[in-house]
Amino acid sequence: MVKKVKKKEKVIEMKIKKDIKSKCKTNFSKSCSNCGGCFYFLGFLGSLIYFVSTATGFWGVVLGVLKSIVWPVFIVHGLLKFLGL
Repeated sequence: MVKKVKKKEKVIEMKIKKDIKSKCKTNFSKSCSNCGGCFYFLGFLGSLIYFVSTATGFWGVVLGVLKSIVWPVFIVHGLLKFLGL
């Protein structure tokens, strides 16, 4: 009888640990995905204002909008160039 109780306790304990791990992972991933999107959007707006304000014609504005969409590429390229890689 004591063995059955201990076995049930271990099963319950394993289920609780599994539930806690799964809840922590899902809550963490949901909260982090929102922050990155906000940072990207603010960077997009800033780069859009910069690239469009330096444009001299219509195609310059179109190129500025396209550059604003991929602005992280410019940051990574500059960082790698700075590091000499």
